[in-house]
Amino acid sequence: MEGTTRTAAGTAGTGKGLDLSRSAVPRHIQLTTLFRHRIEQGAWKIGQQIPTVDELATECGVARATIRQAMDQLEAEGLIERFRAKGTFVRQAPRERLWCEVETDWNGLLRSREGAEIEILADEAGREPPTIPQGIGRLAARYRHLRRRHSRNGQPFLLADVWLDERLSPKVTAADLRSKTALKLVAGIPGVRISDARQTLTIGAADVETAAALNLPLNAPVALVRRIAVDARGVLVLVADGIYRGDMVRIDIKLK
Repeated sequence: MEGTTRTAAGTAGTGKGLDLSRSAVPRHIQLTTLFRHRIEQGAWKIGQQIPTVDELATECGVARATIRQAMDQLEAEGLIERFRAKGTFVRQAPRERLWCEVETDWNGLLRSREGAEIEILADEAGREPPTIPQGIGRLAARYRHLRRRHSRNGQPFLLADVWLDERLSPKVTAADLRSKTALKLVAGIPGVRISDARQTLTIGAADVETAAALNLPLNAPVALVRRIAVDARGVLVLVADGIYRGDMVRIDIKLK
C-alpha cells in the first residue's frame, strides 16, 4: 500500500492547502473539476487507488465533507469506485469532450456545427436588445427576439439570444432557425450585404437560469460571446448573445 504522504498528484505533499477562496464557484465544484482533470490527464490512472478523503482534505485545505461532495459527483459520473475498507479507485476516464469551437474568422462563423441540434425556446416580435452596442450601426425600428439552445448528442452547449431586424424576418424560414448560426441567418438572405461584423468574448459564471438551461452547476464557468452585424445601410440587423459551457468551449486562432 502507498504511504500516507501520497497526494492527489502522486507526489509528497507540502502541507499547504490550495487557495479556493478567490473564486465565486463553490469549492466542491472547483475540486470536482480539478479531480476530473487529474483523471483526464492521467495523473490518476485507470485502476489506480487515489488519495484518501483525509489526504485530499489536507492537500486542498478544505473540510472532509467538501471532498466527499466532489467524490460523490465523480462517482455519479462513473469515473471512480469506492470500496469499503479498500479505498477509492479510478474506474474510467471522462468521455471525450464534445468540444465547441468558437470561430474567429468570417467563414467559420457562418459554418454550422456538425451534429448540432437547435431548439427554439422563445420567439417574440417587437423586441429590442437589452444592451445596445455602441459605436457600430444604428438600431432598426423593431427586432424579432429568439432564444435558442444548441445541443450535440443530447448535451446542451450553447444558450443564445438573437435579435434580428424584423424587416428581414419574413425571409428567414423555420428550417433556417433550426439549422443556421446567428450570422448565417442574415448573411444568407438575398439582397442583404453585411458591411461590418464583430465578435466579443468574455468569461463569466452561470446564473440560475443559464445553469438550468445548460445542465451546469450554479456559478460554473461560461464563455459569453456577443456577435453583431451591420448592413450596407448602416443598420444593426443582428445582435446575438451566446453563453457557452466553459467545459466545452475551445478557441483556436491561427497566428500565421
